[in-house]
Amino acid sequence: MIQQLNGNPVAAQPLTRTARLNDRLHRLAVCSWSLQPACPEDLVEKLVSTGIRQIQLALAPFREAPKIWVYAEHLFRAHDIKIISGMIDCIREDYSTLETIRQTGGIAPDALWHRNIENMHLAAMRAQTLGLQLVSFHAGFFPNDERDPAYAKMCQRLHEVASVFQKYGIVIGLETGQETAFELAQVLRQINHPNLGVNFDPANMILYDKGDPLAALHVLAPWIRQVHIKDARRTKVPGNWGEEVVVGTGDVDWRLFFEALNQENPKVNLVIEREQGTERVADIRAARFLVEKTLS
Repeated sequence: MIQQLNGNPVAAQPLTRTARLNDRLHRLAVCSWSLQPACPEDLVEKLVSTGIRQIQLALAPFREAPKIWVYAEHLFRAHDIKIISGMIDCIREDYSTLETIRQTGGIAPDALWHRNIENMHLAAMRAQTLGLQLVSFHAGFFPNDERDPAYAKMCQRLHEVASVFQKYGIVIGLETGQETAFELAQVLRQINHPNLGVNFDPANMILYDKGDPLAALHVLAPWIRQVHIKDARRTKVPGNWGEEVVVGTGDVDWRLFFEALNQENPKVNLVIEREQGTERVADIRAARFLVEKTLS
């Protein structure tokens, strides 16, 4: 690339190491639900305490408590907080055990499909008004056997969800973990919808016991649109959940993870997520420090 300096052409200089680090850290955000906010003011206060001014915003509160969240966007602008993406959930999901979430997760339950797709339309409209380009969600479990009629049904429903958001110019990012990376890649190839991507969560691969996060990252790299920074320890009892832990204390090798991510998708946003524990702000700050230290 050639730039002009005082009218004379000069070669553009590569980014310095500091500039590359600042670029990566500029893409660091926090999942709003991790802070368990009671209201937008509470969210802002807790987010500022983490030292980060970007969020992935849960969209359900806008539907469930519109009078409380109607002024959220104005409040974010007043505190220089940027929304980098959104998140939607499905009705009556039960994460108590792996079996309960298999039965209730995502768009799989037939009895709730019409309500869930209606909520997708509402979420897409809200996301557009917020200026979002990406929204993530857990689609639910796909059957292991592609010949199972439920497999084709899930593909059709996911295609419809992707099309709903496509009308509003928003990409859907599927959360990882409920299938192996190869199984999810096969689903994405089979549906072949240009509006479907992946929100890659290395801890979910461990929590669901669905393979090695580094190997999964390379398999799913063509579809990765966002990454969650979360850590976990693998279960010692097959069929049970793993344990989510503070970033840096689990089974994710973050040095190797960021090396692989830099190779596959160096410009992707990094969003810290914490779903367990009682010291959420402190845990998110610990994750932020680990990211800064590892990337530097």
